[in-house]
Order: sequence, then C-alpha cells, then structure tokens
Amino acid sequence: MSKNPILHATIKGEGEPLLILHGYFGMGDNWKSLGNQFAKKYQVHLIDQRNHGRSFHADEFSYELLVDDLHNYILHHQLEKVNLIGHSMGGKTAMLFAVTYPELLNKLVIVDISPRNYKPHHNAILAGLNSIDFSLQNSRNLVDEKLSKYIPDFGVRQFLMKNIYWKEKGQLGYRFNLQSLTENNPEIGEALPSFAVFEKDTLFLKGEKSDYITENERPIIEAHFPNSKIIKITNAGHWLHAENPKDFYREVAEFLG
Repeated sequence: MSKNPILHATIKGEGEPLLILHGYFGMGDNWKSLGNQFAKKYQVHLIDQRNHGRSFHADEFSYELLVDDLHNYILHHQLEKVNLIGHSMGGKTAMLFAVTYPELLNKLVIVDISPRNYKPHHNAILAGLNSIDFSLQNSRNLVDEKLSKYIPDFGVRQFLMKNIYWKEKGQLGYRFNLQSLTENNPEIGEALPSFAVFEKDTLFLKGEKSDYITENERPIIEAHFPNSKIIKITNAGHWLHAENPKDFYREVAEFLG
C-alpha cells in the first residue's frame, strides 16, 4: 500500500456507497448536482483524483497509481461492494480498478470512454494552460482572454476555469498539478491490459455527439466486459452528464436499481 495521503472527497447521503471519478482536468465538484440527486438513495463520494481538485500533487501519474489511490481510499473508509462511476480519464481508472479488485465492486458505470488506446489529443488545452502567467493574467477575465487564443470553445474554457482559484490575495493559481499532467499526458490514453476481464454488470454510456465510443468499440468492450450494455445519451457530447443530466441520471438510476 502506498504512503500517499488519502484522496480528497465530498461525501453526502447514506446507503450503498456510490463513488464518482471525474475526467482529465476535472474534479469531484463537477458532479455536485448529480451527486445531490444520487445522495437521496446512496452514500455518494465525489472524489478528486491525484493532481486534480483538492487532492495531493505528485510527479508520478499513471492508471496503476490512480487505481492504488482509489484502493487506499476504499480501505481507509472501510467501504464494501461499491458502485463506481467513471467519466473519461475517471472511466479508465474505473475499468482498471474493476479488473484489479472485482471483489470490491458491485456495479460499474463507464461514461464516454472505451478500453482502447486513445492518441494524445489535449495539446491545444495544455498549450493554453501553460501559456498563462498568473503575475500577468491576474484576473479571471484576463486568463479567459489568453486561453481563448488556444481554446476557442467557450464551454471547454468554462470547465477549465473552474480549476482557477485565489491562492492568496491577488494571486490566482490552478488547483490541478499542471506540470505533472503536461509531462504525463501520453498516459491518459492508455488501453486496458489485453486479457483483463470484469464479469459483473457494467453500463457504458456514450454521448450521441461524441466519437469516444463508436460501433467499432463494441467488440473490445464486450471482450473485457462480457456483462455490459452500451446506451446512447441523446443531445450530448463527451460531457454527457453535464449536457443531458436528466437522461444520464435516469439511465444510471435504473441500472443501479
């Protein structure tokens, strides 16, 4: 077991544990409103993964380590038979966790990511984030203006800007560990190890407008997750839980029973 600190999380509600893992550059807080809905029936854990949100920063970053962090978290909180939701990078963590510690899981929900390898494709975002000098861009407006040169999509910028906070008076900073995320960017697309299988119930949710899960992925998903189904969430892209929370909640609630 690693000596790393325990991951930061917001815990709400009572009942069976439901752990939620955010995506790259995200944090548990992104799931606050859905978390509140699920908390009517479950004990919801909105987790910040390493180098994100309020969790610890580390130079090392890989899915094996993210799985270790989650394992330590579950042991620390003495949780059993957890339900696990993971989006994008969090979905990769959740898949690897499921095949490594199947005995700790009840049901698994993977949001808009498949077990295959994805080529690094966050270069513009990383370039934009690294272009910020907080001594010059010393207001949220100035940061947004600078980022817009690299990231034209307002929604993506808004999502990233949630990570900016006042470190001290007059000094903005990022909550995530940008240096580690930049250096370890190729890790984010890693495939699930080829012979890994998780036999329990698994739900894959894909955004209708997203190309992260296509028909081509069905065979690889079924090979790793024989008891899985893939459901499309309409009117939504990669951030389907934010873009169509109503349908997202309905599908997950029905699947978890």
